[in-house]
Amino acid sequence: MIRLAVPEDLPALQDIERAAGEPFRALGMAAIADDDPPSIEDLTNFRDAGRAWVYDPGDGPVAYLLAEVVDGHGHIEQVSVHPEYARRGLGRRLIEHAAEWAAREGLAGLTLTTYADVPWNAPYYARLGFEILDEEALTEGLRAVRALEIARGLDAWPRVTMRR
Repeated sequence: MIRLAVPEDLPALQDIERAAGEPFRALGMAAIADDDPPSIEDLTNFRDAGRAWVYDPGDGPVAYLLAEVVDGHGHIEQVSVHPEYARRGLGRRLIEHAAEWAAREGLAGLTLTTYADVPWNAPYYARLGFEILDEEALTEGLRAVRALEIARGLDAWPRVTMRR
């Protein structure tokens, strides 16, 4: 079931993020696998804003999604599924939940940034109806998101911005 995160969930979200990063190692992206998960403070901020959802099958979260509002769109900051629960549609369900939230909030759709060539990143999101935005289509807020990612070193591998 999808529900809003509660404070007790937040350490589990960090564990999910660490586990979800491990498959990147096999692609030669060890820096991504070793990247720190969001801090408890950052997770608390998303939770307090009502934009941190978890998929909980009954005994604790196994997947989560964090969202922001960027230039009139819901922006998926992070969506992660524990590898033991991968390929069950949990990420898709969380993204659809975020799309419903965005619609209720009167937002124009969803945006995200992701790795272009990682099979469970841009190709996956394309199957869910996201389209790659070219540089000219980026809004001021999306340019700011990209600048933060570049500053964090995430552009060591090709990244794209997508919208649905």
